[in-house]
This record gives sequence, C-alpha cells and structure tokens, in this order.
Amino acid sequence: MRAAVIHAFNQDLTLDTVPDPDCPDNGVVLQVAACGVCRSDYHGWTGEHPKVGPGDILGHEYCGTVVAAGPRAKYALGDKLIAPFILSCGACPECQTGVSNACENAIVPGFGAPGAYAEYVAVPFDHNLVHLPETMSPALAAGLGCRVTTAWHALTDRAQVRAGEWVAVHGTGGIGLATLLLAKMLGARVVVVDVVAEKLAHARSLGADAAVNAADGDAATAIRDLTGGGAHVSVEALGIAQTTNASVECLATLGRHVHVGMPAGDGMMTVNMRAIYAKQLSFFGTRGMPAWKYPQLLDMIARGAVDLSPMVAREIGLSGASAELRAMGGPTAPGTAVITDFSA
Repeated sequence: MRAAVIHAFNQDLTLDTVPDPDCPDNGVVLQVAACGVCRSDYHGWTGEHPKVGPGDILGHEYCGTVVAAGPRAKYALGDKLIAPFILSCGACPECQTGVSNACENAIVPGFGAPGAYAEYVAVPFDHNLVHLPETMSPALAAGLGCRVTTAWHALTDRAQVRAGEWVAVHGTGGIGLATLLLAKMLGARVVVVDVVAEKLAHARSLGADAAVNAADGDAATAIRDLTGGGAHVSVEALGIAQTTNASVECLATLGRHVHVGMPAGDGMMTVNMRAIYAKQLSFFGTRGMPAWKYPQLLDMIARGAVDLSPMVAREIGLSGASAELRAMGGPTAPGTAVITDFSA
C-alpha cells in the first residue's frame, strides 16, 4: 500500500510502498477514506512524542470501509466506520467503569501503532468503532476523530458547561474551533484567543462573542475585562506554558480550567499555582472521549443540531501532509486539513 512515512524528524514525509497491514483477530482493516492532519501529529513529526520515531506512519483521525475482519471482530466487510483515536481494550477497570479514554491498554494508531496516513489501517479493539452516518462526508467524519470528540468531552463531562456561562478558548486550531461551535450550541458565551488576526476574524464569523489577540497584550486581563470578572470555564488548546497560564489567570473565582492541548517534550511547565489557590479554581486534564459517547455525538451532528463543516478548510492529497505539518511550526490559516486523496 501507499503510505506517508517519517524517515527523519522535521523533514518531509516520504511516500513509500509498504506492506498492507495484517488484520487483528479482534479488529478490522479499513481502506482509509479520509484522515485528518492534527497538531498532535506535528508533535510526533518534530520528535517531541516518545512513541513516534523514524519508520512510523502518523494519522489518528480517520474513517473508512472494512476490507478485512478478524474472527473476533464486531464488524463485517463493507461496513463504513469512524474510529475514535483511543482504541480502548474494553476489559480493564477504566473501561468497565465508563472512562475508556483513560484505558492504560489502549492503542492509538499513529502513536505506537501504524497510523492512517496510508491507504489501509489496522484497527484492533474494533468495539470502539461506530458506523459512519450516511449523511456525513468522510472528510468531516475524519475531523471528528480527535478534535470534536475531545472538545465535546471537555465541555460536557469535565467542565460541565452551563448555558449563559463565559467560556474562554485559548487557540483557534481544530480543537479551539470545535470548542467554540459546541460551546455556542450549549448556550455559552465564548471569547477566543489567538495571535493570528485572520483566525480570530474567522472565529468571530462562526459565532464567537469576543476575540482577544494575545500579541497585543495580556490576554488574561483582557478576558477578565470583557467578561466582567473572568470566564467561568477556560479551555487550553495548545499545550504550552504561556496559554496554560493565561487560561488559569483569566478565570473568575471558582472557575474551571480544562487542559486539552497535548504538552510537547517532557510535558513539564511552570503554572501559576497562586492563581489556582487564591481563586479556588478547578484544574481538569482531559484526553479524547469514552467510546460509548461517540454514537450520541454523531447522531447530534447528523441531525443538524450543530454545524461542524466550517472546521474542514482543505481537502488534500497524501503528498500534501508534509506541508500542513511544516505550517504548524508558525501561525496557521483558519480551519483544518483532511487527507481525502491517497493516490496524490
């Protein structure tokens, strides 16, 4: 099969012919219809993720059609499926208590297992997968695999956002845009933060109530002024110290910080603990979403309860993934890119 392979960090992926994946006993092989290009992939491409190295294939936001099924697989040939990026085992204590996104036995394609920057991808633990709604395009479906599911879980489970609350969103990439659109659907007021004026304008066009350019001054102070004392919930969507502290410091007393952005490198950073202590803040970490919540979210999107199509800005060929990853080293254009052509 054709795949985009890492041969050296920070260098263009190489389009290689590699062996087709073996079919797992408890899973399937998908012919990939679409795969998102995510900032988490960027951390792997730059060598900042411990489970990614030369010879690996990135790609954890994907959907496709079953072309092989193992003897213990739930799904059958021809099924069109969407994959959550965390493939939980289903048997450990975390899975059995409903928090499968915290499964210690989970497999994540692209991070320790071959990913979906390829024509085919093996998917073990296929009980995590769900049918692709007929009305949903593969490009949109692929964009849901990490960004939207993570944002939805962050807002509804971790922060428990309520209508009328102010939600601050630090970073307007894929996670940030999903958080904005879903928070608005929940009835929240949203202020977005970025350093790219074009992305802030794009977020305003999608319904953000306010926008703050962090390049112009202290973002936390600006948010406290805009919201009349601070946000009730703040979502950090980049994983760096600067935005983490801005997120903590912009909150009102008893506010809730939700840390979504994947920290790069060793993950260590200095955080303003005095703000957390003095304002009695809640600090939540979150990653992904339990697989059992996936059908409900997909149904909500398929029914038109929220329009997430503005998130997908570009459909690209497999050869275009390198340019998207390189661009993440600096200010990026609004929206996200999805690979939909695996021959180009």
